[in-house]
Amino acid sequence: MSAATLARDLVVAQTRALKLPGVARTFEALARQARDAHWPHEDYLHEVLTAEQASRHESVIRQRLREARFPEIKTLDSFDFTAVEGVSATQIHTLARGEWVTAPENLIFAGPIGTGKTHLAIALGVEATKQKRRVLFARAADLVRQLIEARDTRELTRLQQRLLRVDVLIVDEVGFVPFDRIGGELLFNLITDRYERRATVVTTNLAFAEWVTVFAGDEKLTTALLDRLAHHATVITTKGKSYRMRKRRDPEATTMPTPPAPKPPARAESRS
Repeated sequence: MSAATLARDLVVAQTRALKLPGVARTFEALARQARDAHWPHEDYLHEVLTAEQASRHESVIRQRLREARFPEIKTLDSFDFTAVEGVSATQIHTLARGEWVTAPENLIFAGPIGTGKTHLAIALGVEATKQKRRVLFARAADLVRQLIEARDTRELTRLQQRLLRVDVLIVDEVGFVPFDRIGGELLFNLITDRYERRATVVTTNLAFAEWVTVFAGDEKLTTALLDRLAHHATVITTKGKSYRMRKRRDPEATTMPTPPAPKPPARAESRS
């Protein structure tokens, strides 16, 4: 075994022991670049550590995406802003920067079925994961069911604490399934706990005046929930016909743009 091979094997073993996958993947290629371009040792070390830093950032994002439990990944690049009325591309891309999460503020997407509410909510959630935010997606009916089951098994406090740690909670499809009084109160308590502490995103096909029908006809509860949810909130009202219905009738005219293929990671430039 040559000295170079032995040295390589030792470095690989050390990267495994120290859990440095970014270094393991890049140190040989960067070493060749360093020799060819006569880099100073400090520049080579900087490039190797930069690769490890990027690897760890990507690993955190992948973990955040798994924890978010998105039903599918949606991006802003794949959203056709020309097909939906009431949605400003400029406003959405401004929201993608994440200041509303830091504030924290809420987002409410309201509009007819099939007008991109869930797509936008997920896409902004994906952007939040890129900023290492903790995100969780749940349909309203599923979330209320989990809260009721946790209450029945005396695990409600633990679930509430876990949900409070989430930076962005996406509650999808409020209005599709009505809640009984207990479910409505549990959801109200969750929104109240997160009020001015964490960001919440809601999608709904109902006007606010119709929310009382979802919360067992309890006007006081509904008013109190909307008061907390809509305060410090950006409300985006989508309009138009269902994208799915339009695609079914005319698939060629309403094909959504294909998201661009991900670019390969840029290699470090040679240094002279």
